[in-house]
Amino acid sequence: MGFLSSAIFGKARIFSALLIAGLALTMTAESASAGILKFLFNGKRHQQNNWDNASGREVMRFSSRYAPGTVVVSFSDRRLYFIDQPGVAISYPIGTPAAKAKWSGVSHVSRKRTNPKWTPTADMRVDNPELPAYMPGGHPRNPLGPRALYLGDTLYRIHGTDAPWTIGQEVSHGCVRLYNRDIVDLYERVPVGAKVIVTWQRFQA
Repeated sequence: MGFLSSAIFGKARIFSALLIAGLALTMTAESASAGILKFLFNGKRHQQNNWDNASGREVMRFSSRYAPGTVVVSFSDRRLYFIDQPGVAISYPIGTPAAKAKWSGVSHVSRKRTNPKWTPTADMRVDNPELPAYMPGGHPRNPLGPRALYLGDTLYRIHGTDAPWTIGQEVSHGCVRLYNRDIVDLYERVPVGAKVIVTWQRFQA
C-alpha cells in the first residue's frame, strides 16, 4: 500500500470513528430528552395533539331541584354539572383546587372571555418563581385555555387548560379547569348571570 493510499485509509477510519461517536451522542441526547419528558409528565410522554379532542362530557339524570341553566360544581365528584333541563344535566370532568385552595359557596358568571389573558397572583409566583408575569390570550402555554367563565368579583374562574392530563386531579389554586373541548362546549351554553353552586356534595354513587 502506497503512502497516499495509507493516508486515505487512515482518514476513512477516523471519519468512521467520528460518525459512530456522533451517533452515540445523538442517541444519548434523545434518551436524556425522553427521560426529562417522563419526569415532567408523570412517566408518560404526553403529546399535545393526543389531547386536542379529549372530552369527558356525558348527559345524565340529575336532581330536579336545580333550575335549568344552573351550574353545579362538585369537588367530591370532580365533575361539573350544567342543568340542561329539569332532571337532566350535562356532566364534565374537572380539575379541582388543591389543599388550602379548596372552597365552596354560591356565585354567578360575571364575565365570559374567549382566549383570556393570564396574570399569575403574587402567591403563585412565590410558590413557583419560574412563572411568567403575564401570559397573552391564545398562547399554547396559557393555563386558562381557550375560554374562561369568571365567578362574581373573585379571581376564581371556570376555564380550559394547557395541561389536560391533570383533569380529574386536585391541582388548581381555586379555579375549576376542564378539557379545552369541554370548556368550549360549556361556554356556549352558559350565559352571563348564570348561577354557580360550588359544593362538596356528591351526586354520583
